[in-house]
Amino acid sequence: MTDAAVTSPRREATRQKLLDAAALVFAEVGLDAASVEAICERAGFTRGAFYSNFETKDELFLELAGNVARERVEAVRTRVVDLERDGAFAGGPANAFEIVQGVLDISADDRLGVLLMSEIRIHALRTPSLASAYLAQEDEMLQSVAHIIDDIARANVMTFRLAAVDAARLMLTVWEGASVRAVMAGLDYEQMCLRTNEELARVAQLIIVPSAG
Repeated sequence: MTDAAVTSPRREATRQKLLDAAALVFAEVGLDAASVEAICERAGFTRGAFYSNFETKDELFLELAGNVARERVEAVRTRVVDLERDGAFAGGPANAFEIVQGVLDISADDRLGVLLMSEIRIHALRTPSLASAYLAQEDEMLQSVAHIIDDIARANVMTFRLAAVDAARLMLTVWEGASVRAVMAGLDYEQMCLRTNEELARVAQLIIVPSAG
């Protein structure tokens, strides 16, 4: 970062527009192929505006990756709070898995989101500092979903065959994989959600103990 702090609202807005533009460009062509000029053109700024906010393209990418991670975790946390407030965990066994699906759906990515996260994941494999941040974000997501599963189990809404964290890890892995395959198949957002839900439903049959009734 070129300055120790960003204090001007105008500069803050410029910085955010550059980050938003970069997210689109990185998702479309990848980090390596994305140029500073392309990011500036998408944002409607000059190279001077870029370099007054970021020293390098890599610096921008690292900040963007951190923002995406925080947004995904916050989406899950917010959904958990909403479900608890609305008494969703007091429901019957029939809607238990739908509760978990609802949390994952609320943070579902569209095509560009999946492409961006895939780009972040690729570079996390090559960059230790980014890898550390990515794994921390992944763990927060895991713990958030595990919290939901644990609450369902404690409320006797449904019984799981696996520990909460293991069930959450399995569902998140399936969710991520299904999203990537849906993008590869050229599905639109609604179709992506449908495909993901179908695959999660298959996992449910394996990890949720059927009701005795």
